Amino acid sequence: MRPATTTVTRTVLIQALIERELRQTMKRERLKALPLYPEERRCAHPTTEQVLRLFSHAERHLLSRAGSVVQCFEADFTPLQRQVLDLLGVPACGFRG
Repeated sequence: MRPATTTVTRTVLIQALIERELRQTMKRERLKALPLYPEERRCAHPTTEQVLRLFSHAERHLLSRAGSVVQCFEADFTPLQRQVLDLLGVPACGFRG
């Protein structure tokens, strides 16, 4: 396999795993839908694109002076972002420095 093909294959596999985990956990938790669409419309079958869009504005900033970190501004997650992280089994502390 060529490297580009391997990268695409891995990407598609990761997307499928994210969607599968989220949908299975939603089913287990008896959640019919999540408000992932624009205007917080409900989505019964979340896609990886919707999950990534949800976190697209979660940012962490480091304030530095002379090469040393003076202050760290951690991402503040919305309740929906925290819920999706919980459903995926991803601890929010994984985003902390």
